[in-house]
Amino acid sequence: MVFSSLVFLFAYLPLTLLIYYVTPRKWRNLFLFFINLLFYGWGEPMLVLLMVFNVAFNYLGGWLVDKYRHDRKKKKLFLILTIVLDVGILAVFKYTGLIVETLNHLPFMSLPDLKISLPIGISFYTFQTMSYVIDVYRDDAPVSKSFINFGTYLALFPQLIAGPIVRYRDVAEQMIHRRETLAMFTKGVKIFCVGLAKKVLIANQMGALTSALLADENNGILGVWVGIIGFSFQLYFDFSGYSDMACGLGNMLGFEFLKNFNYPYIATSITDFWRRWHISLSTWFKEYVYIPLGGNRKGTRRQIINLLIVWGLTGLWHGAAYNFILWGLYYGGMLILEKFVLKRFLDKLPAAAQHLYTLLLVIIGWGIFYFTDVTQLGSFLANLFNFGRGLGSQETLNTIISFLPMLVIAGFASTPFATNIYNRFARTRYIWIAETLFCAAVLFLSTASLVSQSYNPFLYFRF
Repeated sequence: MVFSSLVFLFAYLPLTLLIYYVTPRKWRNLFLFFINLLFYGWGEPMLVLLMVFNVAFNYLGGWLVDKYRHDRKKKKLFLILTIVLDVGILAVFKYTGLIVETLNHLPFMSLPDLKISLPIGISFYTFQTMSYVIDVYRDDAPVSKSFINFGTYLALFPQLIAGPIVRYRDVAEQMIHRRETLAMFTKGVKIFCVGLAKKVLIANQMGALTSALLADENNGILGVWVGIIGFSFQLYFDFSGYSDMACGLGNMLGFEFLKNFNYPYIATSITDFWRRWHISLSTWFKEYVYIPLGGNRKGTRRQIINLLIVWGLTGLWHGAAYNFILWGLYYGGMLILEKFVLKRFLDKLPAAAQHLYTLLLVIIGWGIFYFTDVTQLGSFLANLFNFGRGLGSQETLNTIISFLPMLVIAGFASTPFATNIYNRFARTRYIWIAETLFCAAVLFLSTASLVSQSYNPFLYFRF
């Protein structure tokens, strides 16, 4: 089940909120735990067993780490065992196919493809479980005293299948003592509607443009560039929209999640871009991989190695294919170049030039991200700068022209332009009228779009 579906919008969500608020406060986490499992197992009930197993052994792992907190050896042993099991489950479900494919390139190897289905959201909730046990080990988070509370945290449906990656230490107090208010609920509805508009009204349109232009290699250089720009917008509005909806739903239930996107397409460097894009993932890798490896504390050579390790893992986290590893190393290499070679030069450029430089590299990076087939990726990269192929056919130009208004809207919507205007009037007396009309319009238009169109993918399901 996805947030941008009619079943969720008009059945699951209203019933969940209604029952949640009529349930006595002391039983609300128990209700959320079971309704979370219903949400997760909607399409594949067997996934519920995997989720319950994850909850159980990580709850036990955290409990054992806390129990032996004064015995360093046992404490570390239970931490390692829990992490190994977490990573092992993720590897089996997500990377078995890649491992088999890689081994089959060796002489005399012919392993069968096991066709293991990827449980949705497994990359997100695995990182949450690992952060929990690690934080308990470091005394950065309290151990959960309640199996139900911990299960509710891990399986909480707003952020279960696509993040943001919520660390237990950030919501531990909220799991026990949150207080739902009308102001927070109203705030949540507004944020959810913004996210719904991003996903249904913009991302889906950009996805249709991308499919039309990148499916055919003969669309000319203009078709290739506009196609990958469309994908850049699709991915941003798809994922940031889903994150907004998650934060909004969290507010409706009394939770406050940290922001996951901060207008990444206004960045003036690759470093700046990754401070703004998927903030919860960048924070996770920084705190649980980069810093433990030594960060920048052990000299330049070690820092470069650490950056390459982190970004190789970041790419691998996104998908079990060679292009994702290449994508991660691409960004690792660019960040190393910026930090040690380009920084002084970039700082002297006008802000517009810095912005253009960043967008160019990000768009090329999304091309690496998009094409899982290495041969297709090579053709795409060559076609980006192949001026001999012409701008494109008349059909290509007609497609671009028909989507041009949405491209302009996406461009403005990816900047703080609308937010700045809203903030100027946010405290005025009758702003609630405009907010109500906006939410009603988004719900109406999104519903009409979902009813009339079958194209409603969610890109980060595969991660």
